[in-house]
Amino acid sequence: MSAVPGVHLPAGTHLLADMSGIAAELLADCVRIEQLLRAAADGARAHVLHSHFHGFGEGQGVTGVVLLAESHISIHTWPEYGFAAADIFMCGTAQPELALAIIENALQPDSTKLSTIRRAPPSSASQTV
Repeated sequence: MSAVPGVHLPAGTHLLADMSGIAAELLADCVRIEQLLRAAADGARAHVLHSHFHGFGEGQGVTGVVLLAESHISIHTWPEYGFAAADIFMCGTAQPELALAIIENALQPDSTKLSTIRRAPPSSASQTV
């Protein structure tokens, strides 16, 4: 992405996605999951600052986070259950819904339980996110 923007309002959208029915091999590859979340950030027009991912071993899950100028995307996977939990919080002009669509397209869950939270300090409550 281009240069990191200088100012973000303290308001944004926080998506919590519980994705089930995912092929185990898609959830155990640490490098692939990191590439996916970085691509999701780019697709959401967010600015990646840093990422850190950890694989728990052959056939085991992955945990990781992509730090963004606009906040973060994190994921925890359980291949043995075909389950992944993603947390996407973005402020500014970034679009977390686009990031989630990219993640879902790659992981192809049978179902996704989505919770959407609008976050803002009380003084920003009247601003549109």
